[in-house]
This record gives sequence, structure tokens and C-alpha cells, in this order.
Amino acid sequence: MPLPKISEARELTDEQLATAIIAVKKELFQLRLQKATRQLDKPHKFRHARHRLAQLMTVEGERKRAAASQPTKESE
Repeated sequence: MPLPKISEARELTDEQLATAIIAVKKELFQLRLQKATRQLDKPHKFRHARHRLAQLMTVEGERKRAAASQPTKESE
């Protein structure tokens, strides 16, 4: 199973991005619970979830920096 591509994250809208971040964080929490109770059968899911979260957070940061660097009409 290949790791998710960042191009998929860049195609999401801001609302979808925020929702996806929350969903991945919940997934990581569930994976940690499964690991603690020794019910985790696919440990590679940790890597995929962490990788996906990093991608989503990167895209979110890029968008925030891009919005902050654009001059607004009020400042002109």
C-alpha cells in the first residue's frame, strides 16, 4: 500500500482540509489505543497516518502563509 500523495491534499478545500486533519488525528488516537491493548494487526498504518497528517498540516501551513503574505485592500 503506497503512501498518500501530497497532491491529493492540495486538491482539498479549506473545510475539507480541517476535517481531514481531525479525522487523521482521531485515527492515530485509535491506533495508539489498539497498540496499547495489543489489538493492532497492521502496524504500518501508523506510518501512513503520520505521513498523511504531516502532509495535511503542511498544506494548511502553506495556505496560511500565502494568505498572510498577500496584501489586503485595507493595508493599501
